[in-house]
Amino acid sequence: MDTVGLWSLVRFAHVAGAALWVGGQLALSLVILPLARRLLAPEVKDDFTAAAGRRFGMLTGAVFLPVQLATGCAMAWHRGVTWASLAEPGYGRTLAAKLALFVVVMLAAAGHGIAHAKGRADLARALAVVSLVGSLGVVLLATALPAT
Repeated sequence: MDTVGLWSLVRFAHVAGAALWVGGQLALSLVILPLARRLLAPEVKDDFTAAAGRRFGMLTGAVFLPVQLATGCAMAWHRGVTWASLAEPGYGRTLAAKLALFVVVMLAAAGHGIAHAKGRADLARALAVVSLVGSLGVVLLATALPAT
């Protein structure tokens, strides 16, 4: 048990939360919604896709986002990250890029929900793609950061 300490558990929660969040986006976008559009009757399809998106959004807001923010802030505190250190080459700039992209992803996800609610399907779809691609970028940048 010498190798699994508190910070290993915090990092595990951060990585597991990100995997579930990004994996959920991929499963919805690449498997569930395309099948629903192809197999369900039009009057059922719209209700199903809206309910699936709403449920995933609620899960994101209630579980994934709080876990990511809490564990991310804890790991930054543990490593001694400051606002000034985010401008330093290496870890600081990579973390700053990850945080900036995370903000873009959250704005795109919120915009997707708003556009979907207002019936602007093309804009909602484009913002969903931005959110998904940005999420993958966040994961890519996270892999470049050394473990805390």
